[in-house]
Amino acid sequence: MKTNTQLRYASNPQDVNNYDTDRIRQEYLIQKLFIPEQVNMTYSLFDRMIIGGAMPIEENLTLETIDYLKSNYFLERREIGIYNVGGAGIIDIDGKQYNLDYKEAIYIGMGAKKVVFISREKANPSKFYFNSTPAHISYPIQKVLKANAISVTMGSLETSNERTINKMIVNQILKTCQLQMGMTELKQGSVWNTFPPHTHTRRMEAYFYFELPEDNAICHFMGEPTQTKHIWLENEQAVISPEWSIHSACGTHNYTFIWGMAGENLDYGDQDFFKATELR
Repeated sequence: MKTNTQLRYASNPQDVNNYDTDRIRQEYLIQKLFIPEQVNMTYSLFDRMIIGGAMPIEENLTLETIDYLKSNYFLERREIGIYNVGGAGIIDIDGKQYNLDYKEAIYIGMGAKKVVFISREKANPSKFYFNSTPAHISYPIQKVLKANAISVTMGSLETSNERTINKMIVNQILKTCQLQMGMTELKQGSVWNTFPPHTHTRRMEAYFYFELPEDNAICHFMGEPTQTKHIWLENEQAVISPEWSIHSACGTHNYTFIWGMAGENLDYGDQDFFKATELR
């Protein structure tokens, strides 16, 4: 099969408090995003976000509709944001091609009928990471570079969390229905992200971690602030973060992650913060 899909149900935090490690990983961890010649998707019932990856090598891969959507084509009632985290690639949208190099992104609005993932070099294939959310209006296609991003440096080396937040597919740069995406790069020597932690019950989120060297790992913290859980991740894995959950992490090496949000509002600053001393 060229397209593989799995479904993840939404969960009640009171139930999650009783989950063991295996169950938490089963519900929230996405272990395999990039398999050669495949498109892999996880359909989450948290705000119906789809988290996926495509890795074309010898063949071009089409973004096909899936049974859960009951649609004629994937973007019939959806929008999508795509990042390239591999070799130089091309996104073909209804016959028009857009080059997408490493760490470049593109937004595609509702109504695009055929999206094709293409690698420019077989020896260095592209890896396309994407988030897709329901949409109600068709907004224009727009490619976004880091140079176009709203970039903010936060934290410090003294607190091990110096990082640059690149807001790329956000409402200050382009119009979307609900999807918001960006990329956070940790400086060398820094390993903590999203600290102090917060929740935002108006939006769920997905984190995709990459640029983590081999034999290193990231511990992602989730759960209600007074009932925290953790998930250990490897390079190029993702995690689903419910609206009621904190979402921060600490790695054994600095790394980069792509965040994607879906939900009721588009306000990046809509966050309910918690002090580190309040966590349990």
